[in-house]
Amino acid sequence: MAIVVNMPRLSDTMEEGTVASWLKNVGDAISEGDILAEIETDKATMEFESFNEGTLLHIGIQEGEAAPVDSLLAIIGEPGEDISALLSGGSAAPAAATSTEVAAAVTAQEAPVQTPAASLPEGVVVVNMPRLSDTMEEGTVATWLKKVGDEVAEGDILAEIETDKATMEFESFNEGTLLYIGIQEGEAAPVDSLLAIIGPKGADVSAALQPTSSAAVAQPATPAVAATEASKAETAAVPAAAATPVAAAPAPTNGGRIFASPLAKKLAAEKGISLSEVKGSGEQGRIVKIDIERFTPSAASASVSSAASATAPTAAQTAAPVLAQGEEHFTEEKNSQMRKVIAKRLAESKFTAPHYYLTIEADMDAAMASRVQINSLPDTKVSFNDMVLKASAMALKKHPQVNTTWQGDSTRFNSHVHMGVAVAVPDGLVVPVVKFADQQSLTQIGGAVRELAGKARDKKLTPAEMEGSTFTVSNLGMFGIQEFTSIINQPNSAILSVGAIVQKPVVKDGAVVAGNTMKLTLACDHRTVDGATAAAFLQTLQAFIENPVTMLA
Repeated sequence: MAIVVNMPRLSDTMEEGTVASWLKNVGDAISEGDILAEIETDKATMEFESFNEGTLLHIGIQEGEAAPVDSLLAIIGEPGEDISALLSGGSAAPAAATSTEVAAAVTAQEAPVQTPAASLPEGVVVVNMPRLSDTMEEGTVATWLKKVGDEVAEGDILAEIETDKATMEFESFNEGTLLYIGIQEGEAAPVDSLLAIIGPKGADVSAALQPTSSAAVAQPATPAVAATEASKAETAAVPAAAATPVAAAPAPTNGGRIFASPLAKKLAAEKGISLSEVKGSGEQGRIVKIDIERFTPSAASASVSSAASATAPTAAQTAAPVLAQGEEHFTEEKNSQMRKVIAKRLAESKFTAPHYYLTIEADMDAAMASRVQINSLPDTKVSFNDMVLKASAMALKKHPQVNTTWQGDSTRFNSHVHMGVAVAVPDGLVVPVVKFADQQSLTQIGGAVRELAGKARDKKLTPAEMEGSTFTVSNLGMFGIQEFTSIINQPNSAILSVGAIVQKPVVKDGAVVAGNTMKLTLACDHRTVDGATAAAFLQTLQAFIENPVTMLA
C-alpha cells in the first residue's frame, strides 16, 4: 500500500529544504532505516532515513530543488502499484497520508483553485501563479519556455517569473499538453491567478475559464489567441535569427541570461566552469547536469584561442583609437536555505525587538597573563573567547533579568544558562549552544566550543546542538575588528559583541603606560532589559574578565 513521504522538518527554524542528493532511484527497493536522500536545511546538510519499506515509486523533488516542509518528497509502495490518485490529489489508502495532506504537497504551487475539480475534464490541471517568495503578492511572466500545444513533462521549466525579489524558473509538477496560457509575457497578475492549463491534447478547457469569483483574473486570452501570439513571436524571430552569425555562444540566452537547471548551476560553480562556454542538451538548449559533467575546458579554450588567432590580423589592421569602453557584467547565485533563513530571522529580530547598545572597555593585562599560565598546563588550551563565555555565564546568574525571553503577555526568566556561540561557516552563520555554561570550567567550555565549531564547519551539527540558547556571544576580535554591534539572536534578550585586544596608552595610578584593552558591546531588547540593568551586567562582566581568578573559585 503506497505511502507518501513528505519533506521533513529537520530543524526548529526550517521552513523549506533543498534535496542535495538522492541516494535511491525510482524502482529501488527501500528498507526501513535506509538513507533516502541528503537534505540541505537552513543550518546543515543532513541524511534523511526511511521509516518505511517497499519500492521507491516516485520522486517529487529533484536534486538541487527546494520545497516547503510537508511538500511531497517521495512515494514508497509495492512494485507496479498505481499511485495516480496520490499524484492527482485524490483520496489515499488508510496507511498513506490523508488526501488533504497529499493534495497540499503535490499541488503546493499548481492547485486548481479557480474552478471546482468536478467541472474539469479528467486529467486537466489548472496551474496558478505561484507564491515564489514570502512577500510575493503578484508576479510578472518574464519568459514563456513552452507555448500552447507543446508537450510538458513533469520537471520541465514552464516559464520564468519575476517576483518582488528575483526572476525565478517555474517548473511543472504535471505532464500533458499546454492547452492554455492565461498570463502573457510582460504581464503581471496576483498570486493564484490562472497562469496556464495542462491536460490531455484536445481537452475542452472552457469550464476552467469561467470566472468563479471577483478575484478571478480579468480578460484571459483564449487558446487560439495565445497560439496566434506565440506563432507571431516565432515568425518575428526568424529574420533576426537568420541575420545572426551561427557560431554564437553555445548556451541559449535571453537578454544575456543563460538557461540552466539549478543543479547545473551549482555543479558549474563548484567546478569553476563558465556557463557561457557550455552547450546545453536539455529542453530548448537548456544546460543540465550531464552537460556540466561532460564539459571539457580544453576543447572550449582551444576553440576560443583558434577564433582569436584567426581574427587577430584583421583586428590589428583595422584597429583605430577609441575611447576606453567596458561591458557591465554580473552573476547571480541562488540563495541557500541557510542564507534565506538568516535573512528572515535577523530581519524579524531587528524590526520587532527595540534594540539599544552599551559599550564598555575591559583591561586585559591580567587576563592575558592568566591565559599564559593556564595554557602552560598539560593538555590545556583556553582562548580569550572561552574566558568571555565563562564570565558572561557567571554575570547572567547575578543579573537574571538579562537571561530572559519576551513572550508577549509574559517574560520568561531562565534559571539555566545556555550560551550561544556565533560561528561563521562558508554559507553564513550558525549558533551552536554550550549547555549549562555557568556550571562548566574554563577548560570544559573551551573543549565544548572547539567540538561544536568543528561540527558547524563540517555541517554535522544536530538540531539539538543549536537549540535552547538564552544568551549569545559573537566575537570578531580575531579579524581585527575593535568594536561592532550585533542583532539579537531571538528569543534571547541580549547578545554580546566582542572586539579585538588592542595595545594602547592607558592611565594607571596617574601615569600613562602601555596597556591592553578590549571593547565589549551589549545589544539589548528594551522590552525585557532596561538600560540600568544592562549597565550593571556589563560592570559585573568587566570585573570577572579583569580578574580571571574570580572565575576559577
